Amino acid sequence: MKPSSTSSKDRNLRGAIRASAILGGFAALTLPLMPVQLAFLYSSPRLARKFPHWYHRQVCRLLGIRLHVEGKITDKAPVLVVANHVSWLDIPVLSAVAPLSFVAKQEVSTWPFISWLARLQRSVFVDRKRRTAVGQTTNEIIERLRAGDTIVLFAEGTSSDGNRVLPFKTPLFAAVKPTLANGYTDPGACVQTLTIAYTHLHGVPLSRMARPLIGWYGDMEMASHAWELLKAGPLDVKIHISPPVPLSDFANRKELARYTETLIRQSLARLLRGQAS
Repeated sequence: MKPSSTSSKDRNLRGAIRASAILGGFAALTLPLMPVQLAFLYSSPRLARKFPHWYHRQVCRLLGIRLHVEGKITDKAPVLVVANHVSWLDIPVLSAVAPLSFVAKQEVSTWPFISWLARLQRSVFVDRKRRTAVGQTTNEIIERLRAGDTIVLFAEGTSSDGNRVLPFKTPLFAAVKPTLANGYTDPGACVQTLTIAYTHLHGVPLSRMARPLIGWYGDMEMASHAWELLKAGPLDVKIHISPPVPLSDFANRKELARYTETLIRQSLARLLRGQAS
């Protein structure tokens, strides 16, 4: 047997052991805590908001994810966070940064087990194929912002390979930026952009060709992608959070989309080049 073949088998074995250990640890951490969060949803909105943040910090430690965060999501006002989207891994990573909830596509509410986790984190589901459903989502997001929540919108509408930012879908902003004439006049709510970049694996910089290992996009099957990623090793993630800007500063959803897309494109290019802010 060739040494390279033996080495490859050893790496695969070590990777499989690592992935199996992580999955076991994830189950041991998650399953007992799901009824705890369910109880918080009915008894304590404050704890229901904060508990997933603590939980996802433990998940990131379990996965070996090292977070490098520039900026901070304000706790002084309700916040709409507009972010780029690379992978299913974005959910625990962003949730480890601050207490928040996500705007998710309706399909997520039907995924086995994942739908439970999304509901426990108080995700807002939007059916982009039905205009009436978008209107209902608008009302829910407005109420959540007024209650002081932080809501995350993945404005590309899908995930990418991590090397670029896809064009923002301005209709998605209809669910989070009704015009002032439609009744949302709270001057305290603000928007912040959050840019996420997966930069290192085992401490080694990820190349443009290697970065799609983390990206989950196109017609990739989630279970096999997750298994390969868990086998791969610890990751470094860089996150840039922009200063808050009042939502009332934007006249309409297109203006808000242009502003956030420009900031995120600039931040991603800088993070991938390893430049400081």
